[in-house]
Amino acid sequence: MAKTKSVYVCSQCGADSPKWVGKCPACGAWNTYVEEIVRTEPAARRAAAAIGRSDARPQLLRDITAEEEVRIDMHDAELNRVLGGGLVRGSLVLVGGEPGIGKSTLVLQTVLRLTDLHTLYVSGEESARQLKMRADRLSSDGAEGMAHCHVYCETHLEQILAHADRLRPDLMIIDSIQTMYTEAAESSPGSITQVRECSAAILKFAKETGTPVLMIGHINKEGSLAGPKVLEHIVDTVLQFEGDRQYMYRILRSIKNRFGSTAELGIYEMRQGGLREVDNPSELLLTQNHEGLSGVAIAAAVEGARPFLIETQSLVSSAVYATPQRSATGFDLRRMNMLLAVLEKRAGFKLIQKDVFLNIAGGLRVSDPAIDLPVISAVLSSSIDLSIDRGTCLAGEVGLSGEIRPVHRIEQRIREAAKLGFRRIIVPQMKGLESVSDLIELHQVRKVEEAFRLLFG
Repeated sequence: MAKTKSVYVCSQCGADSPKWVGKCPACGAWNTYVEEIVRTEPAARRAAAAIGRSDARPQLLRDITAEEEVRIDMHDAELNRVLGGGLVRGSLVLVGGEPGIGKSTLVLQTVLRLTDLHTLYVSGEESARQLKMRADRLSSDGAEGMAHCHVYCETHLEQILAHADRLRPDLMIIDSIQTMYTEAAESSPGSITQVRECSAAILKFAKETGTPVLMIGHINKEGSLAGPKVLEHIVDTVLQFEGDRQYMYRILRSIKNRFGSTAELGIYEMRQGGLREVDNPSELLLTQNHEGLSGVAIAAAVEGARPFLIETQSLVSSAVYATPQRSATGFDLRRMNMLLAVLEKRAGFKLIQKDVFLNIAGGLRVSDPAIDLPVISAVLSSSIDLSIDRGTCLAGEVGLSGEIRPVHRIEQRIREAAKLGFRRIIVPQMKGLESVSDLIELHQVRKVEEAFRLLFG
């Protein structure tokens, strides 16, 4: 007979303890231990079951044939790019993001485009009527996209897998994993034990039947995927869907991918009729005419392996209060403070009594170090109230001593700037740029003072 015991499990890293502790000894998080009921089988029964189902034999590496993975075309260029060329059969993909960001919209509109596949959409959050209303809004070809999609509103995992085994769909959607529960665990849905057990059961079903599964997951207030950390280890691919709900742009990133690169990036535009793929984000992010306006610098950024140009906006004004304000939207505030210190110490511009506001246009959040040079250029442009030439863009990482450090994929940045009609670009001093020197007027600088002289004379 199975034994039942109570343990305390960390919701951040999954470490367990026989008693409650305030600080997790594994990851250092505070107040993350929750009580879970665990049912354990006798060791002899577990060993017998493991021996009985083990039919694999060790093989020599040279005898194993390596074949290309069979992929499913998702009829979405951005999603195919992030997945590494398409969805691999038998894979388990986790799509995470904030509430209301568009995870279910992205998955449902993708399902409606796959008219050649039979899909099982399992929803534990919405009713069948709500899914039908959303599908009517997203579907552009009427009932054609809905004729191959089965909808099942259930949270009991055993019943879901029984229907999936009977239907044998080409693709299964789980929306969301936090609402599912299994009888193998006695805790409530969404708990660490339930999420872990349900994910393991779904993974087993996907591998045994060869059915790809798209699983939607929630995130916590810190921005990481809700549930145990082992959830990210179980799945084959982790996709992060992010963006500011006040803006129209959404970014799909690959955090983990066993069948492709994690350097790819997909960009969407949220519209009334769903999400639209953005083939060239640079043209959309540079639609505003900033001729003669100070505090605007164009950055040649790279997110993943994709180059695009964005506006970096800054406003510098006299401080009203004793403590100057520092605010950054779409950029790391601590890094902005470091760049302001470099600007004051190395370039001699006094900003200690100034309020500094920074914004990345379009609602995007950029972590590329090459945006350092555009940031300090925009700040200085607003401080001295001189505009930067509209045909100039910049890229470069700024060091603590005021030097401009090299950045990766510099040739892709230069080609993207030349394609959009920019006349010149300011980049760090690097070798091997002869192949792109004839595309655009190229200025290589070593210190911030040299870049400022080129921009403002």
